Amino acid sequence: MSTLKLYYEDAYVKTFSGRVLSCQKTESGYAVILDKTAFFPEGGGQKPDIGFIGESPVFDVQERLGDVVHFTKTPLEEGALYPCRIDWETRFLRMQNHSGEHIVSGIVHSMFGYDNVGFHMDDGFVTVDFNGELSPEELSEIEEKANAAVYRNLKINCYFPDMQELEGFNYRSKLELTENVRLVEIENTDLCACCAPHVKRTGEIGIIKILDHMRHRGGVRITVTCGEDALRDYKEKHKNVLAVSNLLSAKQNEIAPAVSRLQGELDALRREYFSFKMSVAEKDKAGFAAVGECVYFITSGYDADMMRVLANYGMENARLSFVFSEAEAGYSYIAASLTLDMKKVAKALNTALNGRGGGRDTMIQGKALACKEQIVDFIKNIDLGEF
Repeated sequence: MSTLKLYYEDAYVKTFSGRVLSCQKTESGYAVILDKTAFFPEGGGQKPDIGFIGESPVFDVQERLGDVVHFTKTPLEEGALYPCRIDWETRFLRMQNHSGEHIVSGIVHSMFGYDNVGFHMDDGFVTVDFNGELSPEELSEIEEKANAAVYRNLKINCYFPDMQELEGFNYRSKLELTENVRLVEIENTDLCACCAPHVKRTGEIGIIKILDHMRHRGGVRITVTCGEDALRDYKEKHKNVLAVSNLLSAKQNEIAPAVSRLQGELDALRREYFSFKMSVAEKDKAGFAAVGECVYFITSGYDADMMRVLANYGMENARLSFVFSEAEAGYSYIAASLTLDMKKVAKALNTALNGRGGGRDTMIQGKALACKEQIVDFIKNIDLGEF
């Protein structure tokens, strides 16, 4: 039993009639083999096609021992002929991205000699790993050359050469292939072994856009989107640029300097606010109450920076310093000591005041779900000898 693979004869077959050769029950549904199929199975970094056999949805396709196995949720009658259709919109998006990736990889190989050592196609983009580093300037040049190849509307030819012919070809491949090698040739641009469907001419790819890059295993990983996916990406980003432009009252091509100016103003305000907070905390140092060898300060509206300033001050003037600031529910706290085991203090405080928190040897912080009276009572009755 061997499936006739229509996607190799014509990648643009959208509908066909297929006879069910076998239908086997599986854990997730049914495994169906047809006499012929246009459904591309998962392979070459590309996800499997989806679609319908009759009215039964196809949710996965895999190749096994020469047969293309279609996985469906409902059984199909063996020997019956069914109308079949693939999800063409999804397939064509993948063809655009895959063919675009070949152009980019071919250009990288010809310009720098780097190999494509990893390829993954996701919904809306592909990632490609090269075994050498590329600078932002080099990636910009690669992108320009890739789109120039699209504008020239070059022919893309897919074929199976015999082994004697294959020996005379210099083609890219991540694997050592010995038989049934299918080559994808992009006119004057790339020659690569690949099992996936591709567009017929580069003009069908549409724009090729390199979205991102990062160092990866001694080389570089780039993220690329093509065609309709690139258009959707642009639309979404343009919508966000327009929104930011309106918020900043700046022209769209001037939002970066506008954000930079706003960031500078924000940094200045943060510094002013921090200075103000510290001045308030400095004035409040006189508000500490003392109980034996402990000092404490209970307030509201303090953030962690302000609480830390007071806790440090209290620690310098007593064996144990507490600062509590009223929060949405209960109190935030910071406690500090130069001589006591603060981990034990944290355990006692959290147990007595329904708290959660911890910290380092000299300082702890957290939150206590207790009222002011309970906090004061805990401090008044604390035995420092336990710590």
